[in-house]
Amino acid sequence: MRNEKRQTRRSVLRNALGVAGLLSTAGLSRAFAQEPAGSRPAGLAAGGTSIRSAAGTHLVLLGTRAGPGVDLKRAQTGTAILVDGTPYLVDCGYGVVRNLVAANIDGQKIEKVVFTHLHNDHTSDVPAFFTLQWTGGRTKPIDLYGPPGTASMVRAAVEYCKADEQIRTVDEGRPVKVEDLYKGHDVEVTPKPVAVFKDGRVTVTAIENTHYSEAARSKMPHRSMGVRFDTPTRSIAISGDTNYSKNLVELIRGVDVFVCEVMDQATRDRWLEQLKQDPRAGDKPSITRHIAETHSTPEDVGRMATEAGVKLVVLNHQITSPGTVSPLTTLIEGVRKVYSGEVIVGEDLMTI
Repeated sequence: MRNEKRQTRRSVLRNALGVAGLLSTAGLSRAFAQEPAGSRPAGLAAGGTSIRSAAGTHLVLLGTRAGPGVDLKRAQTGTAILVDGTPYLVDCGYGVVRNLVAANIDGQKIEKVVFTHLHNDHTSDVPAFFTLQWTGGRTKPIDLYGPPGTASMVRAAVEYCKADEQIRTVDEGRPVKVEDLYKGHDVEVTPKPVAVFKDGRVTVTAIENTHYSEAARSKMPHRSMGVRFDTPTRSIAISGDTNYSKNLVELIRGVDVFVCEVMDQATRDRWLEQLKQDPRAGDKPSITRHIAETHSTPEDVGRMATEAGVKLVVLNHQITSPGTVSPLTTLIEGVRKVYSGEVIVGEDLMTI
């Protein structure tokens, strides 16, 4: 469930040129954003400025892998949005904490975290984030926002830290309590945009997307959401995991950057075929049904981007079929069928 060959940050344009014969000239010019966006080394903004102090709004992909497995080349889902050097974190899957360091982002400056939903590929690094921030000397509290269940998850992660806290408090004299640092907040996710938080740099809103079926939603309080960050210099929306969503189209209308999950069409078709082969499947819950019905194909992504009039699409949380000859091209061509703007296939540590 990942691209067959990793596209390094420095190879973005080489890969684009390599598929020139498969894309129209006009399409190729839009296949990737301006050259610096796709080819900057980790931790650098435009002009080589350190991302820690760069003015403006910057996006760093910390993890682009889809699903709960472990990948040696891609971390699970996580994204950093930096506004005038202040980082905000969206999702925290396995490997994200390490990639914060690799991206030269000062994790001690993070004071706000948002979760699009509570699947473990979006939350697995939360305990590590908490305990390593605490042992690293953190004193400022962090607010963590997400759909119902977020506050409970935060309390559980704090409890995980307790034994270490007790040992180090006695043995090392540490004065800060873990529970004083991490505060979870449940967002009342609805089909209409809702406020998540606002500070002097950013306004964050969320909306319910379509990652959970109606049958599942009727049996649980959990929800999945897309989020939008509006700053004085840029607007960035992150889809979360979702199928095509009219709600999401409303949230992302006119946004500068749309970071969207994607599953290539061949993979969707394969899962749908498996569903058909099970005569007992019906409408019962299953992993097969979930994967087949609650993720976005490239055309779904392009359709949402076109309907919302977004300026740039960044493909994230990528699900591709094993053996796909050119997953990069396959994803771009799928989006390009219904969207004429710029498209980037995301890679870990890419700065945009």
